[in-house]
Amino acid sequence: MKLTIPDMSLVVLVGASGSGKSTFARTHFAPTQVLSSDYFRGLVADDENDQSASAAAFDVLHYVAAKRLEAGRVTVIDATNVQRASRASLLKLAKEYDVMPTAIVLDLPVKLCHERNESRPDRDFGEHVVRRQRGELHRSLKSLEREGFRRVHVLRSEAEVAEAEIVVEPLRNDRRDLTGPFDVIGDVHGCREELEELLTELGYADGVHPEGRTAVFVGDLVDRGPDTPGVLRRVMAMAEAGSALVVCGNHEQKLVRALNGRKVKVAHGLAESLEQLAAQDEEFRAEAREFCDGLIAHYVLDGGKLVVAHAGLPEKFHGRASGRVRSTALYGDTTGEIDEYGLPVRLPWARDYRGTATVLYGHTPTLEPEWVNGTMCLDTGCVFGGKLTALRYPEREVVSVKAKKVWYEPVRPLEPERPLDGREPAVLELGDVTGKRIVETRHHGRVGVSAEQSAAALEVLSRFAVDPRWLPYLPPTMAPCATSALDDYLEHPEEAFAEFRAAGVQSVVCEEKHMGSRAIVLVCRDEDAAPARFGIRGPGAVYTRTGRPFFAPEQNARLLDGVREAASALFDELDTGWLLLDAELLPWSAKAGSLISDQYASVGAAAQSVLPSAVASLDAAAARGVDVSELLARTRVRESAVDAYRQAYRRYCWPTDGLDGVRLAPFQVLASEGKSYHDRPHDWHLARLDRLTGDLFTRTRTLSVDTTDPASVARGVEWWLDLTGAGGEGMVVKPAANLSRGTRGLVQPGVKVRGREYLRIIYGPDYTLPENLARLRKRGLNRKRALALREYALGLEALERLARGEPLWRVHECVFAVLAMESDPVDPRL
Repeated sequence: MKLTIPDMSLVVLVGASGSGKSTFARTHFAPTQVLSSDYFRGLVADDENDQSASAAAFDVLHYVAAKRLEAGRVTVIDATNVQRASRASLLKLAKEYDVMPTAIVLDLPVKLCHERNESRPDRDFGEHVVRRQRGELHRSLKSLEREGFRRVHVLRSEAEVAEAEIVVEPLRNDRRDLTGPFDVIGDVHGCREELEELLTELGYADGVHPEGRTAVFVGDLVDRGPDTPGVLRRVMAMAEAGSALVVCGNHEQKLVRALNGRKVKVAHGLAESLEQLAAQDEEFRAEAREFCDGLIAHYVLDGGKLVVAHAGLPEKFHGRASGRVRSTALYGDTTGEIDEYGLPVRLPWARDYRGTATVLYGHTPTLEPEWVNGTMCLDTGCVFGGKLTALRYPEREVVSVKAKKVWYEPVRPLEPERPLDGREPAVLELGDVTGKRIVETRHHGRVGVSAEQSAAALEVLSRFAVDPRWLPYLPPTMAPCATSALDDYLEHPEEAFAEFRAAGVQSVVCEEKHMGSRAIVLVCRDEDAAPARFGIRGPGAVYTRTGRPFFAPEQNARLLDGVREAASALFDELDTGWLLLDAELLPWSAKAGSLISDQYASVGAAAQSVLPSAVASLDAAAARGVDVSELLARTRVRESAVDAYRQAYRRYCWPTDGLDGVRLAPFQVLASEGKSYHDRPHDWHLARLDRLTGDLFTRTRTLSVDTTDPASVARGVEWWLDLTGAGGEGMVVKPAANLSRGTRGLVQPGVKVRGREYLRIIYGPDYTLPENLARLRKRGLNRKRALALREYALGLEALERLARGEPLWRVHECVFAVLAMESDPVDPRL
């Protein structure tokens, strides 16, 4: 005997004490699904039979049930539930969370229940209690459906209980198993010619796509237009053939009521449909009525990534089933006010949408379809003389055909949507970034951000950063290679090559590490390119790895002019209106001038003023016969180290006047319109960026190394020695393929190997002394490496969301998390 319950259902077990509800629940449901009143009495009173604790126990039970229903989990209530009042509170919960309540009634004989109770020492009540409970149950049986239970199953014998089998049925709107690709089509409203033209444009032949694509109609197939029967014939045939899905629109619902003889107001194009259908035979009218009556309110598709509803649908209703969900899906929410045209004023639900699923809908005609927080309205008013529009999913490509004529005069002129007071989708809201947050990344799973980290990032973002709309990406911190055991070296290329070899990465590229400042360059081809994607007008931005601007607005614009001019061919090749580049901005002193003068130069000057005099004094003492040889040797070493220290930081400083003397060394194309490029090998990036010529740009020298070939590794080491011996900072070793996964998951995007002399700037003039090197070799790298991977994954996620056209708040969620991670207490010298 199969007992079907809808997925996400609230299952209420009903039966007298001793009817076997708990045993039934244990047999057919997971322990986590069952909420027992006895168990909750035990939680609050340490005694499952303490009836005086029932009120408190049910308070807690209802709270837990609410949390489970909010999460969409099947929840089973194990209590007698024979009284209507106790069931009413549970039905209220089901209604609040838009799930279908199911009653499973165990109506077993009183004698059997009493015998079972007598066998349990904790049940010390008489048979009269069971009789009373069963009497209340019988009085309720006929009214359970009227109370609100969508399904009622009654088991009347031990045999029926033993034979029962629970079957959880997916809701009709749950088609997550269908992954597309889809062509989602806006409101047709009886425009058959335009529909046929659009289907042809989309590649359909006689309603079937040769590549197996599925058309999804957002509803309102009928009314107003010239050929509602023709539209229904085409769409019904496609649905029957399995090449189309259809959700119900408010016009289909009203048409069904009219065809069923219900009293409806014949307006808004219903008269045209009724007249056209009257000319058809009775068989077709019956088929059309049955088809429209069977349409459901919304679909959840592609593993939950896509939701289609006629009037749109807030996230809390996705995959739910209730009258409220259906009403919202068909009509949307309104303020209760009427505009100057006599039409309801609609709430701007899309502007507050924060769901992860793409929502496609129609209902409210607009001139052009546009993305708003991952939602798009596809009703472009074909019947009013506009266009019939479809969106190819997952390609996110809009396809439209023009209306043949104005078939029906609109009550309100077609115009861009006029939102109520609601923020623009590009605006970051405080609630999007504050408190503890979990960011789901495709390449590294869940990344957590603490409330304290969020607070630190918020201060930087609000006080020092560029306008957040110019911040689609922040680069990750970079980990150094493992500490070297070679004499006189703290970092050495052999460790970097060994690390990638151990991770299963054979081919790496060594890139010269410029001694500058990490710079992200967002450059727009023209000022009109920015508003559509970034919600702001301007040439772009150049900012540091913590989002701070390098230059004043005038200098920023001049620098971007130079990049734009040099990148003209790259704009054409990538067919884009904007480019996002990763680069180094040189010299280091352009950004770090105060750091150099206040920290490094002051240390060097102080040492230079003291050590030569100390050496001279010690020389004089030695000449007098005083044995200071050990101290003199040590002081001369320190003097030599300070000279090397001063030379080290001076190499990375040269005079600049405004932008004169500033250089840019780009090394990766991060993203452009609709694309991210971390799946392209590094030689692809460098080949394109090497074409950026002119005084502004500096090339990045590279060397390819096979980590499994000792001779290739030796060449890599020699190349690094030449670079650093000539005063270079060092190199970055990266997987040649770019984004890579190794034996333990995501591989570091790059490992820096800094030169021996450069590290004097980081660790101090005397760091090469044996006792100092011994101490520094104990430095811990694990925390830095873990941080680098998390930030890398967040950056990848931001770029992919940006390329997919997701709302900026979704992109900023990742960017903000990277900034928050920077407050981690990690040794900055690493």
